[in-house]
Amino acid sequence: MGFIAPLVVALSLNEVFQPLFKKITQMVIYLPHLFSWVVVGGIWIYILSPDAGLVNGVLQWIGVGPIHFFAQEAYAKPIMILSAIWKDMGYTCIIYLAAIVGISPTIYEAARIDGANRWKQMIYITIPQLVPTMKVVLLLNIMGILRIFDQVFVMRNPAISREVDVIMMYVYEKGILEFEMGVATAAAFLVVLATLILVSLVRKGIRFDME
Repeated sequence: MGFIAPLVVALSLNEVFQPLFKKITQMVIYLPHLFSWVVVGGIWIYILSPDAGLVNGVLQWIGVGPIHFFAQEAYAKPIMILSAIWKDMGYTCIIYLAAIVGISPTIYEAARIDGANRWKQMIYITIPQLVPTMKVVLLLNIMGILRIFDQVFVMRNPAISREVDVIMMYVYEKGILEFEMGVATAAAFLVVLATLILVSLVRKGIRFDME
């Protein structure tokens, strides 16, 4: 989802013809990337708060709730996924937009002469030209998938810890809290090894070195 959402947003922004609106939208979606997970986690915890949260305020207004989002395992993973996408979507979106700008305008001109509308230009020109960039973004996402820590550290609590704990959290607990450096080092080495294997498989699967 973190790979697809920025692509959809970038393709949508590329169809916006008003420069001011386009720039403001880019700035708004990029801002969360500038904040640390302490700030982003605090924002989401406040928004989903059962007492004064915006979401529960709307739910109570329509006669539902309140819902304790951060105390129910069913909501734990979706919240983690959505907040991670929200935070990093602006950065990845700008990478895609930069790649779109680099596409030769003559290709679009030739397509328009042949009668291709905006939708066909997106499907047959923009997306195929973005494939190399999409491969890079996918690899970057895969490289970081096993190193997730700060988000979980900030947003977890005992009620949902079993559902959202990751291996880096285990490394932190063993190495920092319990000071079992041998176990923590072994776990960290397994993270590096698993990342190497995963990236190698994905790299081969998407034919990263081929045009």
